[in-house]
Amino acid sequence: MERLDTRIRNHDRDIERMCNHHYQGFIDSIRELLQVRSQAHKLKTEVVRIDDEAQESAKKLLTKSEELVKTRKVQSNICAAIDALTLCLPVLTMYSKLQKQMQEKRYYPALKTLEQLEHTYLPRVASYRFAQQMRDNIPRVREDIKQASMSDIKDFLEAIRRVSARIGQVAMKHAALQYNMDPKLAVTRNERHAPLPPNPFTGETYEAQSEAQSDEEEELCAQDLIDFAPVYRCLHIYTVLGAREQFETYYRQQRREQARLALQPPTNMHENLEGFRQYLHGVVGFFVIEDHVLNTGNGLVTRPYLDEVWDMASGKVVNNIRNHSSYCTDTLLMLNIKNLIMLFAHTLQNYGYTVNPLHELLLEVKDHYNEVLMQKWVQVFRDIFEKDNYHPIQVDALEEYNNIIEVFPYHEPALEQAPFPKRFPFSLMVPKVYREVKSYIEACLEFSEDLNLSQTEKEDMVRKSTNLLLTRTLSGCLATQIKRPGLRLLQLIQITINTLHLEHANVLLEHHVAKLTGSIEDSSKPGLGRLQGKAMFKDIRGEAEEQIYTALRHKIDEFLDLASYDWMLAEPQGTSSSYVTDLIAFLNSTFTAFTNLPVRVAQTACMSACQHVAKSLMAMLLSEDVKQMSLAALEQVNLDVIQCEQFAAFEPVEGFEEGALLMCFSDLRQLLDLFMTEDWSTYFHDYGSENSKYLRVNPHNAIIIVEKLREGEKRGMFSILKRSDKKKLLETVLKQLRQLTQQQHAS
Repeated sequence: MERLDTRIRNHDRDIERMCNHHYQGFIDSIRELLQVRSQAHKLKTEVVRIDDEAQESAKKLLTKSEELVKTRKVQSNICAAIDALTLCLPVLTMYSKLQKQMQEKRYYPALKTLEQLEHTYLPRVASYRFAQQMRDNIPRVREDIKQASMSDIKDFLEAIRRVSARIGQVAMKHAALQYNMDPKLAVTRNERHAPLPPNPFTGETYEAQSEAQSDEEEELCAQDLIDFAPVYRCLHIYTVLGAREQFETYYRQQRREQARLALQPPTNMHENLEGFRQYLHGVVGFFVIEDHVLNTGNGLVTRPYLDEVWDMASGKVVNNIRNHSSYCTDTLLMLNIKNLIMLFAHTLQNYGYTVNPLHELLLEVKDHYNEVLMQKWVQVFRDIFEKDNYHPIQVDALEEYNNIIEVFPYHEPALEQAPFPKRFPFSLMVPKVYREVKSYIEACLEFSEDLNLSQTEKEDMVRKSTNLLLTRTLSGCLATQIKRPGLRLLQLIQITINTLHLEHANVLLEHHVAKLTGSIEDSSKPGLGRLQGKAMFKDIRGEAEEQIYTALRHKIDEFLDLASYDWMLAEPQGTSSSYVTDLIAFLNSTFTAFTNLPVRVAQTACMSACQHVAKSLMAMLLSEDVKQMSLAALEQVNLDVIQCEQFAAFEPVEGFEEGALLMCFSDLRQLLDLFMTEDWSTYFHDYGSENSKYLRVNPHNAIIIVEKLREGEKRGMFSILKRSDKKKLLETVLKQLRQLTQQQHAS
């Protein structure tokens, strides 16, 4: 602390020493400052005085200057406002125009106005807040335009969906006129205007008005029936908005959906032509509209896209028509459907669509049409067969004769020269069947008209259909008829004769087909597309012949069932049995009816009858039901066989070799002769020799009859001596016959 105090005292002395050194100078400065102070005061007083004088003199000037400055500022503000309004007024005008266009639903001009507003006008007033608000509002306005235009396109799509069928009808009507088809085919039932009532005041009709209305409809086209402006407008709007692809996708998707709806057929379309007509109108209308958009839509619809849709649609159309037409059983309706499909194909072909599947469909419909025809002709043939009396046609006058010849050209010199009444060999079935087959050919050919088939294709088609009719329909009906229970033998014979003449008529049918199709028959190509009637009638005749043989045997069995032999007869009657007499009379009358049959058939029937009679008589003798038999009964059978042999020797049917029919009874004859003559020694001696008198006598059959005779002997019909001798003979013969039988089995 002492050092510090010492240090302080040292510094105080230094300070005092320095102050003393500069004290005089400080006093001088103070004096000078006091002098300056007085002078400054004088100067300030002078300045204040001068300032007051200047303020007083400039006071008016300042007032004028302030007024001038204010005026200049107002003027500047006015100029700035004018310039700002000059910039803003066009913007506001365009915005007002935009609002008006939006209210009037003029969306495409509104979009152009919006583009000008955004890119031309708003940049000029970018510094203003309202401009920013407008700029911020532009996307919403664009979206509003998109939504509004989309609403228009939806209305357009709904409108074309409603009017599509009408457009299709008009297009098909134009095509009908172009291809010389009946325009009424394209007109729906409710569009066929009924005659207008007369004027109640003047009594005049309105036919002229109706004709004018019809002419006006004929001149309509797609763009006359619907306004395509919405689709063009919407396309432009979306193009400007950069969303063209989005619009194309939406439009095509919606049209695809509408195509699927249009391709759905009515539930009961097959019931009448109206269903097919309305369905095809809708399809045609859809593709006519798309074709118009293709040509005028600036790429909205492209050819590849349209071809793709048509490929899908054509497949569905073909399937739907195929399915629904398969239910049709009315030939007239089938013909109208065919004409409608042709008109449908012509219409779409005019617009550049490929219609080959439709032509193929027509061929399928043709096949079904032929099936329907054949079903119809089944009933026709059945009616003919059921109503026919199966008696040869007899005509009593030239007019009746010419009527038959006109239907069925049968020329036989003997018949032509014969006097009236004349008798044809066939029944009414032949000309009726021939006429109906010709009608069927003409009906088949009617469907083939306008199918763009070559002459060869048309001829082949007709021949194929006719062959089906002959080989399936007519053949089936004939086969059913000849197998019908209760058909008499004479009716079977007449059916066989009828088939013979129908077989000959096959050539006439060939000429008829060639005449209708305009072809020239080429004899050098007999196998090319010929009708198969000959083979069919031969087969049917073969079945009928078998039925004749069966019926003949059945009738013979009826007579044989009447046989009532007394197998223990004591003495023969001396004449043949009554049933044999009746049987021979029946066979004679039956074979007389075989006159118009081929000789082969008559011979086969006669041979079959004789063989059946012989076998039946042999079966009676060998029947297990006959346990015992007398020699007198054998003699009675022998008399019946003699009667049958006389019938065979008379040869009721010509053309047999001598003795051919008698051979049918040879087995029975040799067996009866052996027992009648009791020539057993010769039989046993010559057995096995080709020259044996009893070559056809089977030892087994002989054993059966010997055993029956032995049983008959037990009845005591002879004297005791004769009975003993007879019994020994039969026992000896029986023993030897059994030995022969054993030898046969051993060998």
